[in-house]
This record gives sequence, C-alpha cells and structure tokens, in this order.
Amino acid sequence: MTIGVLKEPSPETRVSVLAETVSALVKKGVTVWVEPGSGDTAFCPDADYEKAGASLRERSGILSSADLILAIHPAADLLSAKPGTILIGVYQPLFHVSLMKEWASANITSFSLDMLPRTTRAQSMDVLSSQANIAGYKAVLLAANTYGRYFPMFMTAAGSITPAKVLILGAGVAGLQAIATAKRLGAVVEVFDARPAVKEEVMSLGAKFVEVEGAADASKAGGYAVEQTDEYKQKQQARIAESIAKSDIVITTAQIPGKKAPLLITAEMIAAMRTGSVIVDLAAATGGNTPFTKNNETVLSGGVRIIGDSSLQSTMPSDASKLYGKNVLNFLQLLTTKEGALHLNWEDDLVKGSAITSEGKIVSERIAVPG
Repeated sequence: MTIGVLKEPSPETRVSVLAETVSALVKKGVTVWVEPGSGDTAFCPDADYEKAGASLRERSGILSSADLILAIHPAADLLSAKPGTILIGVYQPLFHVSLMKEWASANITSFSLDMLPRTTRAQSMDVLSSQANIAGYKAVLLAANTYGRYFPMFMTAAGSITPAKVLILGAGVAGLQAIATAKRLGAVVEVFDARPAVKEEVMSLGAKFVEVEGAADASKAGGYAVEQTDEYKQKQQARIAESIAKSDIVITTAQIPGKKAPLLITAEMIAAMRTGSVIVDLAAATGGNTPFTKNNETVLSGGVRIIGDSSLQSTMPSDASKLYGKNVLNFLQLLTTKEGALHLNWEDDLVKGSAITSEGKIVSERIAVPG
C-alpha cells in the first residue's frame, strides 16, 4: 500500500504526519510519499522524511497514484484523486455536504476523524481532543498576552494587584486545559458548562463551577454538546451575565456538531465588562459564541477585545502535528493488516462511524443528504 502525505494550504502550519510517524509506517511495509515542503512549517524538513524512509513526490503524482492520502483539510484538488483513493483528514462533513456528494460521485472513499464515535476505544484516535487540548492552552496564553494587566495577585511595596478573574464557557477538553493553564498563571477561575457531570472535574482543577438547573441530558450524545430548551437558555444567559460582569477574561469553547455555535454572550453582557477585558472565542469558525466574533480577526466592542480563532492548535505546529499524526497512525491500524496491506473492516464501529463516502455514495448516517 502507498500512502501520500500532502502539504496543507496556507495558513495551516500542521502536517498530517511527522517523520517519526512515517518511520513507523515504513516499518510495517507501507510505502510513503511526501509532497516536498509538507513539514516545513511544522519544523520537519524533507530530509527528515527521507531519513525516515519516505520518498518525495510531487502533489500531482500523489493524487494520481497513491492508494491512501493524508490531508487535514478538504483542498479543492482532492477531487482529482484517482477513483477508489482513500482520504483521511478532518473534513467537517456536516458543514460540507455538497463537497461530500462530489467526492462520492468521484468514487473517493473518505474518512473524517472529527466524526469518530466518542468512545473509550476511540480515545487514541481522537483528533478533536488532542488538538483542543492545545487550543485551550494557547487561548489562555493569548488572552494573557492581550490583557493589559497581571494574571496573578501581587503584593508589593508599591501596592497590591488583585488577580485576574477568568470565566471559561465550556468544560470540554479545551475548557479543562484552559482552566489548568489559567490557574497556573494565578487567575481566579469560574466555569460554566451545561453538563452537570463535569462539575467534579472542574472543581478538582481549582475552579468554581457555575451551576444552572434544567439542562438537557447529554449522556447519550456521544460526548458532544446538545441543543438546549429556550427556558434553559434564559436561565443560562442570566447566570452567565452575572459572572461575565465581574470577569476580566472570557474564553468560550461551545460548539454543536453540524450547527451554528450557540450565542452565549450578548452585546449587553459585553457592554457590562470593564475596559481592557478580553474574550477569546474558540468557536469562531462556526459563527462564534458572541454576536461580534469574526474568525481569524480581533474585534473591539467598546473597550473589550474579542479574539476569534478556531485554529490556535496551528500556532504550535510541531506538537500539534505530532499528536495528530499519532491519532492518524492509531486509526490506520484499523484499516491495515499487520503486514501493512489495506483492509477496510466495515463491521468495526469506528471505521463505519468515521466513514463519509464509499463506492459512489455518502455512507455516513449522520449526514442528511438533500433530495
């Protein structure tokens, strides 16, 4: 089997696999082709790939001849891959149904790792978690760098400095890492999440959990967030408004698969924040958790800076690529034999759950195909 690794389009700095992962694949008998320059922005030069056993191959050659192609994003030229080619990446198919239909028509088999069932067995392949961990960490550092005051408390001869108050909306992987990072920097942290089950984990990290009663049961949602009732949303907004008025930093992480990000912070809440406060919105790519969020931009509303960034993991390209590559390698174990030959086991719930297109049609049950 031949696996091709493509260079990601700018501004993406990550690569699907680093040289260390290529070495593991080559040891299994897999032939690996790498597009020149693929790992440059992740600090993995072509020479490292060649030393690991890969061959450099132009993009067109990979698309026309590789059996399986690793590409994080759904680049336009992936449609030119030969029929039967397997694509593995993070394609957000719930938002790109028309593109998935084009891939199906081109007889491309695709697996989107953001669609993996959130089960214990899938943890080693969970790209959402490995990348969200980085995003949560960097969100706090970005906020601290933007915020014009100290995070920790200081008592000096010149006077005392009170610690920054940080509010984190969402206690998933990104939120939990943000809590831990903000606490290490000396901030006072409050956390809101619609899932009461995360309270214990939040408190174990030293943060205060803001409770709102009446949340919809998310226990059967496979680890994802769920839509809430209007009554709950009103209670939610009242509690958030109370916390946000005394917060210096707000980090939002709330997203719902296949839907626009929920609006958690209103214009009125932002107006109540003091001048110099910072909001980092990690849900920017799907609309954001504030009415002013713009992805990849910093917006000033009154005296509050709102930073929209859904790709903070790309600011740590080497470690992000290392973790992503390990996730991919673990997933590939499901698609290959011990000798490195391709074998798609459609009875495996992880293979079936992450499959989007195969044999000329969309096979994911989670995608509603119009018509």
